[in-house]
Amino acid sequence: MKPGTRKFVLIPGIIATALAIAFGLSQLRPEPPEREERNPGLLVEVMPLEVSSERFQIRSQGTIRPRTQTILSAEISGSIVSISPTFIAGGVFAQDDVLMRIDPTNYTVAVDKSEALVKQRRIEYDGAAQLRSQGYRAESELASAAANLAAAQAELVGARRNLERTYIRLPYEGMVLSKEADIGQFVSVGTRLGVVFATDRAEVRLPLTDQDLGFVDLPLAAEISGAGAGSGPLVELTAIQRGQPVTWDATIVRSEGVVDERSRVTYAVAEILDPYQRHGNGVPLPIGTFVGASIEGSAVYDVIRVPRTAVRGADQLLVVDDENRIQIRTVTVLRSDTQFAYISSGVVAGERIAITAIEAPVNGMPVRTIDTAATAMPVVREGVAASGGSEASRAQ
Repeated sequence: MKPGTRKFVLIPGIIATALAIAFGLSQLRPEPPEREERNPGLLVEVMPLEVSSERFQIRSQGTIRPRTQTILSAEISGSIVSISPTFIAGGVFAQDDVLMRIDPTNYTVAVDKSEALVKQRRIEYDGAAQLRSQGYRAESELASAAANLAAAQAELVGARRNLERTYIRLPYEGMVLSKEADIGQFVSVGTRLGVVFATDRAEVRLPLTDQDLGFVDLPLAAEISGAGAGSGPLVELTAIQRGQPVTWDATIVRSEGVVDERSRVTYAVAEILDPYQRHGNGVPLPIGTFVGASIEGSAVYDVIRVPRTAVRGADQLLVVDDENRIQIRTVTVLRSDTQFAYISSGVVAGERIAITAIEAPVNGMPVRTIDTAATAMPVVREGVAASGGSEASRAQ
């Protein structure tokens, strides 16, 4: 064999031998253990659940209106001869202040005539009685004289009453809402003179839904009489005045006792004392002010309070079990407000719920948790939970 030919034969053999040796050595080397891939899970904030007693605040709203409002009308005819300076829209007056005077001339004359007639009838009666005692008059004549005297006295009472009606006044202190007659104007019986209202108390009608009624103790109709109103829950009224929120205290004194056919709500009536602060130094609450109302509800026991944003949809919570896995739990939400939801069943004290929003959670999803004190009631972070977190937090 030629030297060149031998060279080409040996090279492939050497390569094949080296590959065989390498393959054999690789078979002798122990395989590394397989690593189990572990999903650490999302980092979520959790809070333990606690049973508590709550007193709900029922939210409503309404417009302040007078408790007592009067349409002033003339009871007699005549010209208006004087008007009080306070008888203008917004003017205030005291009890029995004279707001307006109708010309009393004719009514003064009527009183004088009636007084004279009474004197005449009394003389006639006394004469008839004396003659009757002497036997010169019949009993019927004495009775006729007595009837004439009584009629004259009744006429005098009516004349004096008409004279008193020339004074336009009211039995309460109040404020003028509108003025509808002026000095020099002739008015007849029934002519509207203006509208006034009392300032000792004001009211506000507060609509309550059927669900609201389950958490507020309204005074029963049997508790309300002509002597006064029943005593019900306390109410805090709020309105914006001059750009600042202001609050006033009120009390539910009655419900209107019927369900509105259109809105299907029941109206509770709250009363405010001295709304214009005529006998105090607080901030006046004018008639016509639109107010928000927070009504003190009845006490509810054995409920669990959770942040409102922890509730998914209408009635689901994300419970984190002892193995740090998500359980989607359907619960009974007794009531909720802008901050909290109150749970009556579906979870128990001691369980933990996720209060961090999780996108598309599923049962059994592993998570890592950060504990939050139940009493702190933290603000729930918006958005989707992401893996990782602050190393300063205690992660599990």
